[in-house]
Amino acid sequence: MARYTGPKGRRDRRAGVMLSNMRKNPLERKPYPPGEHGRGRQRQTEYGVRLLEKQKARWYYGVSERQFRGAYDKATRMQGVSGENLLRLMELRMDNVVFRMGFATSRPQARQIVVHGHFLLNGRKHDIPSAILKPGDVITVREKSRQLEPIVNAVENVVAVPPWLEADHDNFTGRVLHTPGRDEIDTPVEEQLIIEFYSR
Repeated sequence: MARYTGPKGRRDRRAGVMLSNMRKNPLERKPYPPGEHGRGRQRQTEYGVRLLEKQKARWYYGVSERQFRGAYDKATRMQGVSGENLLRLMELRMDNVVFRMGFATSRPQARQIVVHGHFLLNGRKHDIPSAILKPGDVITVREKSRQLEPIVNAVENVVAVPPWLEADHDNFTGRVLHTPGRDEIDTPVEEQLIIEFYSR
C-alpha cells in the first residue's frame, strides 16, 4: 500500500515528533515508540537514523516513496543545497500550498479538494495536487466551491500564512510570492540526513 492509512498517533510516536495535526499530542501520554519493545533501550544504527528522517519527511508531506524519490532526483539536479531544494519542492506542491494558505485544515484534506477540482491555478481549473508551483502563481477557490463546509471551516480557523505566500481569504484567492528559504520552512526534519540516505 503506497499511502499510510493507519493510526496517526502511532506514526507520530515512531517519528518522535508531531507530524499530524491531531488535537491531542500522543507523545505526551506515551513518549516512546509503539510496539512491544517501544520502552526498551533503542539502539539506532546510522542507517536507521537516516531512514527514519526520510520517513518523517514523507509522512509530514503525505507523499509516496516514488514521489519523494522523484523529488530528491530533481533536487540534486538543481543549483544550490540539495536538502534545501528538496524541502522547497515539497513546500511548493499544490496540495501543500493550499494547506499553507489556509484553504484546508490538513494536507490530506487539501489533496482531496484539489483532486475534486475546487481550485483554479492562474485562472484555469487544476486538479493535480503534486504540481510544483512557481513564484507569481495565483490560486483561487472556484466560485461554486466557496460555500463548501471544509473550505469555509478552514478559512474561519486559519492562524497564520507563511511569509512566502499571500492569501486573501475574503476573496478566496492566494499567490506564491517567492520560493521559500530554509528559515521559512518549519518541517521538523534534518534534510542532510535524507540526502545521505539516498546517496549512500
